[in-house]
Amino acid sequence: MAVYKVYFRASVEKDFSAIPKKDVKKILRRIEMLGKHPRPVGCEKLTGQERYRIRQGRYRIVYSIKDYELTVWIVKVGHRRDIYR
Repeated sequence: MAVYKVYFRASVEKDFSAIPKKDVKKILRRIEMLGKHPRPVGCEKLTGQERYRIRQGRYRIVYSIKDYELTVWIVKVGHRRDIYR
């Protein structure tokens, strides 16, 4: 099975600054697993977009997958109420 390389958009750093450190650690572990399984059980494809969403506790991770490049791009990380603003 292919291993995907995980990249972060520059704006994700700002997203992490608003999240407590203990939660950031859990989120980063979850993101790390996307390199091995980019479409894990529980992920949802967003309607009308080529993006996916997974949950880590009360936070959401929005990402896109480029299968031809074997990359996963983390687009947004945030609380469920803030993720779609």
